[in-house]
Amino acid sequence: MPPLRGTGADREAEGPEYAGDYRLQTCLGAGGMGVVHLAASASGLRLAVKVVHARYAEDPEFRARFRQEVAAARRVSGAFTAPVVDADPDAVLPWMATLYVPGPTLADQVKRNGPLSPAELRRLTAGLAEALRDIHRAGVVHRDLKPSNVLLTDTGPKVIDFGISRPVDSDLHTETGKLIGSPPFMAPEQFQRPREVGPAADVFALGSVLVHASTGHGPFDSDSPYIVAYQVVHDEPDLTGVPEDLAPLVARCLAKEPEDRPTPAEIMTALLPPSYAAEAFIPAQRRRPALPEGQNALSGGRDGGAAWDADTPVRFAAPAPPPGRSGRLRRLGRLGRLRPRPTLAVVAALAVAGAGAYAVLTPTARGGPEKPQRSAEVATAFTGWHTTLQKRGEIAAPACAHGGGALYCTARGIGISRLDPVTGRVVWSRTAPVEEEPPSTPFLLAPGLVGAAPAIGPLRAYATGGGLPGWRADAPGLPEMHWPAGDAVVLTDGTGGIRAVDGRTGKQLWQHALKGFGVPQPGPYDARSGLMPVFEVADDSSRTRVGEFRPRTGKVVRTYDLDGYLDALGRTGDGSLLLGSRYQGSLFDRLLLLDPESGAVRKVPLPYRIEVRGFAVRGTVVHVLDANGRLTAVETAAGHSGVLWELETGAGNVSAPVLGSGDRLYFSVQDGRLIAVDTARGAMIGQTRPRLLDGRLGYAPFVPAPLIVGDRVFGSAPDGSVFAVDARDPATW
Repeated sequence: MPPLRGTGADREAEGPEYAGDYRLQTCLGAGGMGVVHLAASASGLRLAVKVVHARYAEDPEFRARFRQEVAAARRVSGAFTAPVVDADPDAVLPWMATLYVPGPTLADQVKRNGPLSPAELRRLTAGLAEALRDIHRAGVVHRDLKPSNVLLTDTGPKVIDFGISRPVDSDLHTETGKLIGSPPFMAPEQFQRPREVGPAADVFALGSVLVHASTGHGPFDSDSPYIVAYQVVHDEPDLTGVPEDLAPLVARCLAKEPEDRPTPAEIMTALLPPSYAAEAFIPAQRRRPALPEGQNALSGGRDGGAAWDADTPVRFAAPAPPPGRSGRLRRLGRLGRLRPRPTLAVVAALAVAGAGAYAVLTPTARGGPEKPQRSAEVATAFTGWHTTLQKRGEIAAPACAHGGGALYCTARGIGISRLDPVTGRVVWSRTAPVEEEPPSTPFLLAPGLVGAAPAIGPLRAYATGGGLPGWRADAPGLPEMHWPAGDAVVLTDGTGGIRAVDGRTGKQLWQHALKGFGVPQPGPYDARSGLMPVFEVADDSSRTRVGEFRPRTGKVVRTYDLDGYLDALGRTGDGSLLLGSRYQGSLFDRLLLLDPESGAVRKVPLPYRIEVRGFAVRGTVVHVLDANGRLTAVETAAGHSGVLWELETGAGNVSAPVLGSGDRLYFSVQDGRLIAVDTARGAMIGQTRPRLLDGRLGYAPFVPAPLIVGDRVFGSAPDGSVFAVDARDPATW
């Protein structure tokens, strides 16, 4: 039955009668983004159903975030949460049904009955630590743990409201992007370094929640969110009233630096022996099973029933990042007026990160990624290293490539450097010409030669042995982009000019128009077939010409005209050409599998429109990484296509993902972190610490992808450093 709208301005005004097949009954609570209703399943199971306000249902960004909340809540459904029973993020009014859990929120309990007793507080601490342990194991970071998001039940505390997005921005701004949360329960990095937010931020919030539970107020209190933000970042917490036996542990949770905080498992260990476990938590003045008027079983608030805006989180907005290159040159091609388009982040990462990222979309004959050659230095025990390349004061992450048993990196002011992969020692370094900033991009050209291709300036070859300059390929006119293609390099100028040079000698192999293309855009080279994809989108974005050509001759092998606004992304393990369909901008809504021989096309929808940062392919599974660090695994095999799993990593502004051996996937974050994911389980298994500029605010505007070589992973950070870690045990990073 379609929703029946009410009239008027009260909280029931736009209340539907049904959410899916569930008839909505009592209103449990309302907030700025939606209403929570009591409902029942066909079997009589009592449910709490969130229904989004119509004004937010029309916002694509909110719908995407609501999908993330649903997925996160489903992923962590269990003993410590309200399990998700059903949901429909794509309904006219999106909704989510969870099991109704009777019991007050911690906020209501403290407000009505005062602080918890020491025994109750220990049980709460242990229960929340156990809940966070399981939430983090599922690869989810809550980001908004607070008293109104903790339910007190007979079986222990339940954590609710995962990933809620509030679309109303506050007037407090920072320098590094949007922050979402409740200021009294936010960690310092959420104010200072919003893209750095990880599991440790939940531990900080836990410390604040425990202070509130034991004293009735938070460790940082003020009526102004600005003052609270300052206190969280700079002041020591007020622990007056916290029991003496718990105060040291709470203080550790409230440490300013994430690495100084205990993990949930360490908190549980610190509370042993578990004498508190013999008795379940029974809230004082427990109410009757029927829900009292105004009480909200999911997330009570100041009014006793705000389902979405309890202790309304404040969103802080910041200036948008600097725009990319502006101006789109156009040229009339045989397909009609066709335009060059901004290159997908994965393609840029393939070009910048060199061979390490290039291997992401180069499957072997068996369908897996090409295995990097295992050089001698990866066979022995490895302890890791950290080397700073560029001068102090610069904010940019070096870009690196690996080959021939060496690591080659470029950074601001450095044309190219060779590093020893075992120790991180700089073997030799060449200064970049001042006029060739920003930093160049390294990639291997041929045995004994490595290339550096600045954004402005010629492609230069350097001898790998001593760094002596070799050949150079000067651009004939406009600056060129460089596309490694085996023993050749393809160069494009964005206006239709395209040519190729020999990687060994630098001599031009050909320079002519690609048959059937006006302004061709290359894709990642496929070593198995020896072909490079090329595509071009019509001006009205209604169709795309897709083809493949031989890099050494420029001969187009085949072309297809397809509907839609497409990108050529590489090949899957079954030999299909992988294409991405853009909804608009960097939002992708589906994948296409093109059989290069027959031209047959299969479409695999993505779960929602994803703002993509990169793709990585293993066999027929495509791993899609979005701008907010959400990783989605999509099976593309015929007859078995669909989403395998989704993982919220809590990262933002990320690199393209890169696949390693086994079931490992890696990507970098703009704050210098390196994250490892187990693709078999869809779970985070490790991350390094942030590496910012002298601990001050500073994030790399471009994030190079990491390199995987045998049992080592090489990453770079905005402090100008390159570092190496052991891939065999990411949990120790």
